[in-house]
Amino acid sequence: MQNQPKIVHYGELRPCKTAFIDAHTAGSDQKENFTIIGAGVSESRDQHVHIKETPGFNIGAAGQPPKCRNSLHSHHTAEVFFVAKGRWRFFWGRWGKAGEVILEEGDIFNIPTGIFRGFENIGDDYGMIMAILGGDDPGGVVWAPQVIEEAGKYGLILGENGSLYDSKKGEKLPDSVSPMPLLSEQQLKAFPEPTTADVLPNHVARFWDMMALSDNQPAKVIGENALLRDKPGFEVDFLSRNSISATPYQTPRHEILMPVKGHWQIEWDGGETVLNTGDCCAIPPGLEHSVQPSMTGYAAMYRIRNTDDPAGKTWQPN
Repeated sequence: MQNQPKIVHYGELRPCKTAFIDAHTAGSDQKENFTIIGAGVSESRDQHVHIKETPGFNIGAAGQPPKCRNSLHSHHTAEVFFVAKGRWRFFWGRWGKAGEVILEEGDIFNIPTGIFRGFENIGDDYGMIMAILGGDDPGGVVWAPQVIEEAGKYGLILGENGSLYDSKKGEKLPDSVSPMPLLSEQQLKAFPEPTTADVLPNHVARFWDMMALSDNQPAKVIGENALLRDKPGFEVDFLSRNSISATPYQTPRHEILMPVKGHWQIEWDGGETVLNTGDCCAIPPGLEHSVQPSMTGYAAMYRIRNTDDPAGKTWQPN
């Protein structure tokens, strides 16, 4: 990243409707995928990347109309979601029945690495969730076998190279590329099936709890000594109106600012901008800047910084 912030406003986001293998599957065919920082895990050659340089993690988003769902999948590194708009149900397990949680606007979910997970918009309007994926390269998506089988009925084939091919468009696998094999029953045994009671205490933080905790200082949400104790290669703080002063500061880390409520004024030498929900601002290391709410009313923001911890599976504290 260069010596000036890189900013992607919500209105500039460019969606991809063919990002994943379930893009044509009934119930999932209206979802939109956004890659804001880093290439993420999209399987489509049509996916637009807004900021290619990564700070040790990726930032993306999913937008979906009501009743639209994202199919069961797993990742190799951390996947963290916070709700920017709407009401969402997250579910997990081999068949999506091991557990579930409902998230409201501002809530955050650090999904345990290595489990199959899916999510759906259960609100009444178009919803948006923002995502953090661990690592400069988080690897590809691991799909539950039934997702790949169902996609085949709609003409989509996933190659071992991680790219999608749409037979309805006349596309076919190159001779040198084999189809992505289905996970065997033996391989599937390696994917945990935690219950809701197992997951909620250590992986979910609620917006209003974080508002209370951030009254005088930033609330540490994800980190070694945070609400959700984890070391996924990044840390997450929650800022509200009284969390941060107008005094300029700098950090040797990459810093990503993502509002969830209100309007935020960001200033630096030679520039300024106002961020709203759905916007993303990447501050490079060493750049002095200030962060302040610019209007009255509720104001809340997630701040993500890279750490020296390797991007890997969810860390379990002793």
